[in-house]
Amino acid sequence: MNQASTIRIGATIAATLYTAVLILLGLYPSQFRYLFAYIPAAVGYGVIVFDKWAWHWPGIHRFTGRPWVTGTWRVMLSPSPESHIPEGGNRGPITTYMAIEQTFWSLHATLRTKESTSRSINATVVARENSATAEIGFLYDNTPRVEHQQRSPRHEGACRLSVTGLTPQAATGHYYTSRFTAGDMDFTLIDRSTDYGTFAEAQSVDPEHITG
Repeated sequence: MNQASTIRIGATIAATLYTAVLILLGLYPSQFRYLFAYIPAAVGYGVIVFDKWAWHWPGIHRFTGRPWVTGTWRVMLSPSPESHIPEGGNRGPITTYMAIEQTFWSLHATLRTKESTSRSINATVVARENSATAEIGFLYDNTPRVEHQQRSPRHEGACRLSVTGLTPQAATGHYYTSRFTAGDMDFTLIDRSTDYGTFAEAQSVDPEHITG
């Protein structure tokens, strides 16, 4: 179900239920003029609650049809052999961590390695109707730590990943950069929290790192 259809259906259901309640309580139309004043506030708060939380609540989630990918993910980067990796660069596989912050209408991703941080510039989530698979794509800006910038300058890139199901625990994808590098990505969800601000903090809660 696309975004426009979801909004239209939600608005129709809300309006129908609202009218039915007024009639059942005997408030329609004599008291309607008083209740009408509260409608804008109720709609505004309702939109906020839906956008931030309610869209992925059980029972509602299957109607919205959008995968919930909020959390911290371990991402294994596997550069292709044709990538133009400078001398001394890591040819992989490379362990990284991506924090995805998501609402119904927005998504932001931050990927951290030991050497740099990448932040999404914009993102799209395409959940096709009658399909369990969704595509997530975004452009990003990468900023290396100062100590690595001579070998690895700041650059831009693009990433696309494929997820299956409404609450995926794993995903696959690929990336391209303006430095003429590309490769595959393998995602594993490790935590629903996005509060880890550094590579080391994310790694500290990674079960694979802890048990390793």
